[in-house]
Amino acid sequence: MENQSSSQRPADEKEWKLIEKLLGQAQEEHRKSRRWGIFFKILTFVYLFALLSMMLSGRGSSTGLSSVEDHVAVVTVNGVIAPDQDASADLIVTGLTRAFEAENSKAVLLKINSPGGSPVQSNQVYNSIKRLRAEYPDKKLYAAITDVGASGAYYIASAADEIYADPASIVGSIGVIMAGFGLEEAADKLGVERRVLTAGDNKAIMDPFSPIRPSDRKHMETMLNEIHQQFITAVRNGRGDRLKEAENPEIFSGLFWTGERAEAMGLIDGLKSPGDVARDVVGLDELVNYSASRSPMEELLRKFGVSIGAGIASQIGLDAAVPSIR
Repeated sequence: MENQSSSQRPADEKEWKLIEKLLGQAQEEHRKSRRWGIFFKILTFVYLFALLSMMLSGRGSSTGLSSVEDHVAVVTVNGVIAPDQDASADLIVTGLTRAFEAENSKAVLLKINSPGGSPVQSNQVYNSIKRLRAEYPDKKLYAAITDVGASGAYYIASAADEIYADPASIVGSIGVIMAGFGLEEAADKLGVERRVLTAGDNKAIMDPFSPIRPSDRKHMETMLNEIHQQFITAVRNGRGDRLKEAENPEIFSGLFWTGERAEAMGLIDGLKSPGDVARDVVGLDELVNYSASRSPMEELLRKFGVSIGAGIASQIGLDAAVPSIR
């Protein structure tokens, strides 16, 4: 019995040492986990603080810009003209307002690279330009088209005092489009039954899974023609007798041309880059950007929020029932 007890004692001691070792390792892992937890909490706090600082600074205050020596105030129109894009009416008009209000801005330069977009957004910018030009008659607004200044972008440009472009720029496309798909035959072949309940005889107009009715087509064409006429009127008011309509009957047909051809048609006033306009037309080398932009937080929400679904809908054509000047 004594030998058996003495033989069990070393085994018990080994087991306890093993248990102590495991407990020690577990405690050390717990300490490490706590340290990493604190580290990541601090890192998250620093990230959020930096994001908040960027958000506040990203709202694009024009403070300090007015104190710059005599300069040309630049506002960009870049990309598709739409409410949730960088070229939204709100952002463009905010930039233009700052540019006109700046004490030492001697002229405003609208730098355009856009294929067009929403007729509503384009018209809002057009009207704001007319208002600002009337409010600040001593400051001229010039539009300088780089790669593309078509459709809704040209709509905006036509409100400027003068329009310039590169010889290879794409200019024009004065028209309105609404596109979609007719999927009724595909649904029949797949054996899919379309079920649509409406209150109102025309609520399901332009349904892609139903044949388009003659009355629907007539209604939509009438609406597009009305928007097109609004576009034409705006261009005529903006360009005046500089347009050579008699020699160019297709000027409002939706076609587009090079900058060189557009000059001959009276769509633009000359062939110059934005820098050339500042130096040669305004007579200043100093350019200051007054463009407004979304805050980083707004950009983050736009990219990872509802815009994901909107982007998918856009890619498959589910948003095609919205008129577009492009």
